[in-house]
Amino acid sequence: MSDTTDETHGLDVRLRQRAPIPLDARISCAPGEVLALVGPSGSGKTTILRAIAGLDRIAEGRISSNGELWYDSETGVDVPTRQRRVGLVFQSYALFPHLSARVNVMEGIDGGSARSRARRADELLELVRLGGLQSRRPAQLSGGQQQRVALARALARDPDVLLLDEPFSAVDRVTRQRLHRELGQLRSQLQMPIVLVTHDLEEAVLLSDRMSILHHGQTLQDGPTFEILTRPADRNVARLIDQKNIFPAKIVEQDRRRRMTRLLWGGNSIEVRFREEFAAGEAVDWVIPTGSVILHRRVRPSRGVRENPVRGVIESTVRLGESVLVAIAVEGYDAHPLFMSISSHAAMRNSLAPGEQIGVSLRSDDIHLMKSVPATEEDGDREV
Repeated sequence: MSDTTDETHGLDVRLRQRAPIPLDARISCAPGEVLALVGPSGSGKTTILRAIAGLDRIAEGRISSNGELWYDSETGVDVPTRQRRVGLVFQSYALFPHLSARVNVMEGIDGGSARSRARRADELLELVRLGGLQSRRPAQLSGGQQQRVALARALARDPDVLLLDEPFSAVDRVTRQRLHRELGQLRSQLQMPIVLVTHDLEEAVLLSDRMSILHHGQTLQDGPTFEILTRPADRNVARLIDQKNIFPAKIVEQDRRRRMTRLLWGGNSIEVRFREEFAAGEAVDWVIPTGSVILHRRVRPSRGVRENPVRGVIESTVRLGESVLVAIAVEGYDAHPLFMSISSHAAMRNSLAPGEQIGVSLRSDDIHLMKSVPATEEDGDREV
């Protein structure tokens, strides 16, 4: 887990307990960053968010924000929720149905006259693009507009930290995409740590600077989003970020001079960039993005071993918007297919269809090696 964020300039959280919900998590988020907590249901994402807000008390741990200690199990510090400068946006909005948008936001403002609070509420509603709708009640607003009111109310507390608990899951896809864009534009003005809980990996990738991958309450990997996507720590992380091409192999050669590591994958020899931390004979897992599996044109075979050419038979093709996901039964490896993502136009032009013979290359620079870990129930068929 990453220890790079200075806890005096952001959010720093360490939590551990055995029950009722097991946790062994460490997260950090700097001002201006968006940290996405990603993991399956029951992985502890919302529990961590509630602990930061002071709504749940964890058996062991420490929570600090900008150097201010909010919770420390060793010293007994436990700052009440009301005194923590946290803005929290719930999945269900949690608006007062009988109050206008303006008054809902005013409920989040501490102190000041009614006039100053109303003025501040109107400023925040303008910030979230709800100017002119201040007098409407929640039932008179769309789902996206209600979510904006909830965000304005969270910001009314002038928080040090903004916590978003699956804030876009209750709206339709078009509204969700619009809210994504608006949050992306708004975040540059906020300059505070933003922690986003989401079950949607696409949303996490789109919005976050950093991700924390959680499973059964444990932080499996924490770091910059692109780094986790391209260099998952192990097959468990790779599976949780929806990498489809995760395979076992054995290292058969380490060529320091050529800066090359060679793998045996079933009956196929695969070359990757040199990884000196692995030893010849060692079992490893490897992963390659579906977009880094390159189709051979029928008139142009592979240009050499560095392209890692393999052949197989197409098992299935599934259209996903403007792309097609192709499953390939690879010669020499029959445990599960290799997946390739290709544009719909290219798939049509090359007449890709189940039963067709196909040749592809595996880009060596895009292959990532990982330490082999014990098989889980979900991954039990992966043997070297």
